[in-house]
Amino acid sequence: MPYVLSAAKLQTYYRCPQAYYFRYERRIQGAAFFSSAALGTSLHQALAQIYQDWHYQDPIPRFDWLEHCWSQQTSGLTTSQISEGRGILRRYYESFIASRSAIRRPVAVEGKIQGSLRVENLEFVLSGRYDRLDWLDDGLELIDYKSTKEPEPVQPDEIDLQIGLYYLALEQRYRCNLKRLTLLYLRTGEQLSFDVTPGHRQQVESIISELAVQLRHDRRWLPFPGEQCDRCAYARYCPAIHAEPEPLPEDAKPEAGLQLVLSI
Repeated sequence: MPYVLSAAKLQTYYRCPQAYYFRYERRIQGAAFFSSAALGTSLHQALAQIYQDWHYQDPIPRFDWLEHCWSQQTSGLTTSQISEGRGILRRYYESFIASRSAIRRPVAVEGKIQGSLRVENLEFVLSGRYDRLDWLDDGLELIDYKSTKEPEPVQPDEIDLQIGLYYLALEQRYRCNLKRLTLLYLRTGEQLSFDVTPGHRQQVESIISELAVQLRHDRRWLPFPGEQCDRCAYARYCPAIHAEPEPLPEDAKPEAGLQLVLSI
């Protein structure tokens, strides 16, 4: 049975193996720091429809097309949210559509990808989602829409892990290399792009190898104290934070022997 691994899991393990242990091995529920907003969900769905349903007979659509797609995705939103969403799409149109000579049909929108990697006789299934996948002249570009009001600072190490995981999965799915990861900030019209190199793949393979050792042999799940501890939902159980940490909750999943599969 494979062990499914996502970018979120990989990043959690990279930050702190013990937090990973609490969250994914023992399934302890932590406080959620962020939640997805209805407006953000509707914006993502509208953008998927904009690119998926456009006929591409004209170089670029008029803004009327974006308004039409937006009107199909506003169920459950307030009047204020509908107006705000229209304004956000107007900014997107001016920043990423109207300023170009033409737009190209993407490889896919709102898609899922899956790959695999075998380490320490364990099969890891690499799984993830993306907002849009575009063809470049020499490879693929993965587009990630960001709709939050106050974007979190980009953590280069965590971006590198995300890139590496998608590099592996997309290479297996499309027989083509990921060349660029681009973050599009819908509220500001800003764009942040990261070039992809084989080093991203090597880094992810190395970290997955460490995780495989934990699953197969070590199972110490050592804590990595640092700035992330201030926001950790599991600090109360951590011996690196408290000399006498709280016992794990009674509904924590019993500690397993060997697990064979990891998911995203």
